[in-house]
Amino acid sequence: MPEFLLILIRSIGAFLILLLMARIMGKKQLSQLTFFDYCVGITIGSIAATMSVDQNVKISNGFVSLIIWGLFPLVLAYLGMKNRKFLHLTDGRPAIIIKNGQVLEESMKKNQLAIDELMMLLREKSVFKVDDVEMAILETNGELSILLKTEQQPVTPKLLRLKVEPEKAPTLLIADGTVLEQNLAMLGYSSKWLLSEIKKQGASQIKDVFLAQVDSNGNLYVDLYNDNMVQPQAEQQPSLAAQLKQLQADLEKFAPKTGGKQTKQVNNEQAKKLQKTIEDIIPYLK
Repeated sequence: MPEFLLILIRSIGAFLILLLMARIMGKKQLSQLTFFDYCVGITIGSIAATMSVDQNVKISNGFVSLIIWGLFPLVLAYLGMKNRKFLHLTDGRPAIIIKNGQVLEESMKKNQLAIDELMMLLREKSVFKVDDVEMAILETNGELSILLKTEQQPVTPKLLRLKVEPEKAPTLLIADGTVLEQNLAMLGYSSKWLLSEIKKQGASQIKDVFLAQVDSNGNLYVDLYNDNMVQPQAEQQPSLAAQLKQLQADLEKFAPKTGGKQTKQVNNEQAKKLQKTIEDIIPYLK
């Protein structure tokens, strides 16, 4: 057999077994690696490369070696789930680098982390001032987890005690010029509604649309194949359903703050009636 053909066969075999091992070992090998995962990945890659070009290595021996090294992470991961001490032995322990706003120099030395490296890890988390950090932990995969001081944390609706409308994941309705009928039916929209909406944004037919995505408020984003076509940029107004839900949230919010018991009862009753009205009219709004 010609040498190039033998190398081709061996390379294809090594690739297939390597792909199989990667699938078996799971997504952890594709994410940020721990020290052990890093060593296993390098070893498996080295074995596969050697098996592809070194004809002194029997292909059967290469396959066995790949399988053994591929099973190592699975066995150790199982043992790590059963025994935390064993997990710490293979993957190590997270290390606290900043505690109560103070940098722990001894911990940095122990983990061989220089000041410049610490500042780089902080900047990767959009933190430029060490004084803003309450706690920082160096994880086993080399990532730095940061807890900002209370006064530096972003303001959220929960912090302000505001009740907001829950946002659901957007849904694709058109992909590559094809309507995703299952998604359209799941949301209760009609093909007629979809066509009218894309025409408002410059498309004449479904095939003109590369991508269309609708959010939980019924606002439709459209991307056309023709990028030079000027799309109308009409301001998206909240749907009637969203306005009604916001009104209901306001009634529930202000009911406890009203002075009289009778007024509270009226607000609660109106909120319940409004909820029923919303449930009745939503099918027609779609």
